Formats: sequence, C-alpha cells, structure tokens
Amino acid sequence: MTRVVPLAPFSGPVWRILPAAQADCPQAAAKAPEGRFHHSGQLAAYASLSAEGASVAVRRYLSDGAQRVLVPMWLEAAAVADIRGNAAASIVWQDLHAAGAPSPTWEFSDAARLAGAQAMLYSSRSRPDLSHVVVFATECLRLAGPISEISS
Repeated sequence: MTRVVPLAPFSGPVWRILPAAQADCPQAAAKAPEGRFHHSGQLAAYASLSAEGASVAVRRYLSDGAQRVLVPMWLEAAAVADIRGNAAASIVWQDLHAAGAPSPTWEFSDAARLAGAQAMLYSSRSRPDLSHVVVFATECLRLAGPISEISS
C-alpha cells in the first residue's frame, strides 16, 4: 500500500533515555536490528518530545538492571512526517513479528523514508497524549544540555 506522506520541518528539543554506556554517542542509532519503525539494517534513533515521554517509552526495558541516562537533544530536520493519532501505527508489533510476519508499523516508516523524511513523529502507544520521534538521519540530532543519570 502506498501512503501519502506530507513532510514539514521540525526544530525543537527531544529526549532520549539510553544505557549509560552509550552516553558518549547520544545521537547513535538503536542497536537492535529491528524495532517499531526500523528493519533490514535501517538506521533509527528513537526519542520523545518530552522527558516524561522518554520515560514512558523505555519503561518496559527498565527491568534489565542497566544504568540509564536522560539525554536532552535538539532535532533540526527539514523533512519530518507526522503520523500522530494514527491508531494503526500504535499496535504491538513484537508478537506479529515473532510469529513470522513483518511488522505492520514498518509500512509507516518505509513510506516516510521513501518520501524523503529525516524523521517521523508518532503517538505513544500507552499514553497517546505523549509524542515520540524516530530519527532516520541521525546527523539531525545534537546534544542540547547536560546528561543526567536516572534511577531504574
């Protein structure tokens, strides 16, 4: 299915929660080979439009005991897709993928990438009032303040 993807510029703060070991390179892409909006070797750096949103986004991973840091960043991108409010982009993709199917959420990010998007805004699955961003062009991210430790 071909999706029409309007693009707009975005310039503003975003927050990432990363393992402390990655604090020296906070704009780095996700290490997992597949995620909600990346697959097949695609680059994706996940962030949130608020510190609270970043905390909500990583909540399911906090039981691994890794020390994490909150990293304030600035996203400066000329072409950003916005799919916030689209329920189809908020499904739990992991179970479908584990059963051998491609994640249906990849259709959104693939269409945004094809349209030339450097990033894509999307709603939090568990808190739709919060917004996240997946950055496809990590050079659009820069550190914007001091990194702080968070408790797990």
